[in-house]
Amino acid sequence: MKKNYIGIREARINLSKLIRDVRDGMEIIITDRGTPVAKLVPAQGQTLSLEERIKNYESCGLIESGSENKDVDSTPIELPQENAQSYIREDSNDE
Repeated sequence: MKKNYIGIREARINLSKLIRDVRDGMEIIITDRGTPVAKLVPAQGQTLSLEERIKNYESCGLIESGSENKDVDSTPIELPQENAQSYIREDSNDE
């Protein structure tokens, strides 16, 4: 799915064209002074596969490709008998 970034003013002026583009499968990101604030996507009923959604997020810069992080150890961290929630609570109290 293609993505296109567009400012609020331009989006307001070209809304009909943007709707046609979205209907054709494009995703439109609306920005306010360069900051993404909204997204026009095809309505429900046009679901994307997990792979397509991941590619969309990568192309927007919301996530990074996993292929670049092959050296990262993804082994789960084993905790002693206490649960992870107690560690999170303890960590948040330290801040």
